[in-house]
Amino acid sequence: MTEQLYFRQWLAGRDFSTDNELSRELRNFTYAIGDRTTGEAMLVDPAHAPDELLALLAADGMHLVGVIATHYHADHIGGSLWGHHVAGIAELVAVQTVPIHVNAVEAPWVEQGTGVGIPPVVPHASGDVVRIGSIAVTLLHTPGHTEGSQCLVVEDRLLTGDTLFLDGCGRTDLPGSDPAAMYQSLQERLADLPGTLIAYPGHWYSPEFSAPLDEVRRRNGVLHPMAVDQWLASFS
Repeated sequence: MTEQLYFRQWLAGRDFSTDNELSRELRNFTYAIGDRTTGEAMLVDPAHAPDELLALLAADGMHLVGVIATHYHADHIGGSLWGHHVAGIAELVAVQTVPIHVNAVEAPWVEQGTGVGIPPVVPHASGDVVRIGSIAVTLLHTPGHTEGSQCLVVEDRLLTGDTLFLDGCGRTDLPGSDPAAMYQSLQERLADLPGTLIAYPGHWYSPEFSAPLDEVRRRNGVLHPMAVDQWLASFS
C-alpha cells in the first residue's frame, strides 16, 4: 500500500450505527478509499448510517467525491429489507450529490431498490477504472450473487462484496442470483488474480476481517477446483 492511499474498513454495529440491532445482526462492512494528498474519498457500500460515515471521513480530514456499490442489496446501499428501511445512497445524495458507480447490469436494480437513478448513478463495464485523485480502483464484474455484482481492486487490496467471503460465498438462491454465473466468477474471473492481494469481504462472517487471497484459496472450498456440474449440485 502506498502512503498516498487512504483506506478504512468500518463495521456496521461496531464502528457506526451502533444503536441499530439490524446493523449488528447483518455485520456489513463499509469501506473508504481515497487519496491522502487531495483529501478525496469514496465510500464503498455506504448503508445503515450514511451521515455517520460522512462524519468518519471528515474526522480523518477527507471529503466525499463518490460512492462505489458492490451490488444493489439494501444492506449495502439502502432500501427495504425484511420490513425495515435501511438508510443508504438515497439519504446520502440528498445531502451531497456525488456519482454512484455501479456495474451497468445493476443500475436498474439500484433504481428500483433505492429510487436513485441515472444520474447520479454511473453505469460501468468490467475493467473500468474509477480514479480518486491519483488512486485507481479497477471494477471487476463478478455476477452470481446478483447480476451486476462487482469486486474492486485497489493497489494490494481486493474488495469482494458478497461475491466471496473469507469462508464461503454469497447466496445464489435469491432473485437475480445465478449459481452458474457464480461458478464462473469464483472459478474463472477471480482465478488469475495475484494471491498476494488482501481480500476484504462485504460482511464479517469469519474471525478475521481480511486475509491474503492465497490463504482464502487454501481454506475456502468455493475456490477449490471443481467441475461445473459438481458446483451446481452443491449450490443450485
